[in-house]
Amino acid sequence: MKLRTSQLLLNDDGKIIMGSGRMAIFESLQHTGSINQTARELNMAYKTVWSKIKSTEKNWGRPVVITDRKTGTRLTREGEDLLEKYRKLKKDCIHADDGIFQSIFQIRNNETA
Repeated sequence: MKLRTSQLLLNDDGKIIMGSGRMAIFESLQHTGSINQTARELNMAYKTVWSKIKSTEKNWGRPVVITDRKTGTRLTREGEDLLEKYRKLKKDCIHADDGIFQSIFQIRNNETA
């Protein structure tokens, strides 16, 4: 048996700011510098990637990418900070959830043995 957890950052209206999919987009943008290459890498349509970026910006109220025809696309400082904090949140939540899961199911396994 395994536990699968998911973390979503939502704004006050319940709109998604960040989740695992958007984390993958931001991480890809960091190393490709291109929305087009990110879309190919993640097997997504360019429009889908761009829509998720714009949705994050709208729902968070801050710019997360800078696009330039010459230098490509990169995360803003706010975008980098959001990505870093989300990674930490996800790691810490998974660690805590795993501990809780183990303590609950270990007790039940011992009780039934």
